[in-house]
Amino acid sequence: MVVVVLAATGVWNPFPTMWDWVDRSEPIAEPDVVWQQRVGGTPRSVTIAGDTVVVEQRTRVEARSLTTGTQLWERKADWSAVAGGDRDPVVVVGKLLVKGYEVLDPTTGATRRRDGDAVAVWTYRNLLIDARCADATDCTLSAWDPRGAAPLWTAFVPGVRGGLLGDNPGLLDTRRLDAVRVDEEVAGPEPVPPLLGFPIDGRVHVVDTATGRVLQNVEPGRDERLSVVGGRLLRITARSQDGSCFFAISGRDSATGQETWHRAGVNLRTADNAGCVQREDPRGARNVLIGVAPDGREAVLDGYDGRLLLITGEGERLLAVDDRYALVRAADKGSVVSRELGTGQVRWRRPAGAKAGAALTPYAAVVADEKPSRLVAVNPRTGTELANLRTAANALAVGSNGMIIGEGREIGYVRFGGAAPRGDGGVPAPGGTGGVPGPADTCGPKREHCPDPDRGKDG
Repeated sequence: MVVVVLAATGVWNPFPTMWDWVDRSEPIAEPDVVWQQRVGGTPRSVTIAGDTVVVEQRTRVEARSLTTGTQLWERKADWSAVAGGDRDPVVVVGKLLVKGYEVLDPTTGATRRRDGDAVAVWTYRNLLIDARCADATDCTLSAWDPRGAAPLWTAFVPGVRGGLLGDNPGLLDTRRLDAVRVDEEVAGPEPVPPLLGFPIDGRVHVVDTATGRVLQNVEPGRDERLSVVGGRLLRITARSQDGSCFFAISGRDSATGQETWHRAGVNLRTADNAGCVQREDPRGARNVLIGVAPDGREAVLDGYDGRLLLITGEGERLLAVDDRYALVRAADKGSVVSRELGTGQVRWRRPAGAKAGAALTPYAAVVADEKPSRLVAVNPRTGTELANLRTAANALAVGSNGMIIGEGREIGYVRFGGAAPRGDGGVPAPGGTGGVPGPADTCGPKREHCPDPDRGKDG
């Protein structure tokens, strides 16, 4: 008892290293990360922004050096988001129930631009869009270069939605597939789609993001749900008959409203079982949609022209898609396979457990496995291994040279390597060169500007 009292009162510490041991963080991965830091609170989101790591918490946002993990600055904020690419990122911050936002430099935290009227902000890799409303039915959308000082265009819409909305309120597009131990925003900001669908008073206002023109103002039918994907307005119909739901999808030209493609029988999982009422956006990513074919196999569709890009084999399950590849759990539940959309070609295969999750980002495909808990990042095109960690942490953010992982308040940086796989099952496609690919930001709705070097023609 005397020892306890003396130690508690500071008179004498018989165990001088005890409290250092309590405060010391255990490594969150093996092999060890480049750096590991404990942040002020459990992160709500983590984003790699150029040479910094932006950590959003409940009431504040902070930035850390990507090289060392050292804190660079901290600000009070109820929400934050990152816009811009690797060379021109910015951090957008604001407060709940307060109009306006600030655009901050990610390295210094200095304010680059301040707005006092906007009620909502949408952040993309190559654009920032905000909305300000004179009244409930009179709103203006403005598009900005992430570091720009003047809007690129403005558009008028009859409202946005009720209340003050903050960052990235929901639009009518697609929902990503969930992945265990991989954050939903692991890929960072996406390139802005060619069209955006704003839901306003039961109608959908379709806005061209290149010009700001409001191309359509459409009210869905009784059995319809509208979605804007791949430069098309999609009308998704779910009709109840004989105890079943019958689905049809119609792609519409953005300027004329004329039907450009039609496909029946694919269930996009937008409806529940009660009367085929559609309450959810379809699953997918970028320009592609995920559905279920009449025979129960999963299918990937091109939102622009309705082409069937991939249909899974019997017993296979889609884990992740973008507009290039699909990651599929094999029927034997013992491996993850990457397939190229459009051709179905197997790009790579690696062993993974039956409960493994996966995600695709521009720079890496991430596979989260169990027993043992492991995070693996590979080149999405070749399957060449970039990082292989034994860890229970989550994948929080992926950048061009590495990724941020985290567990509780601990975050750490993992640098990607360009070496060949280490012999634990990663099999790159023939001719793969490894290394980390660059992002695909300006390929167009059908990737017509991005040739695939393996095929020698446009992708």
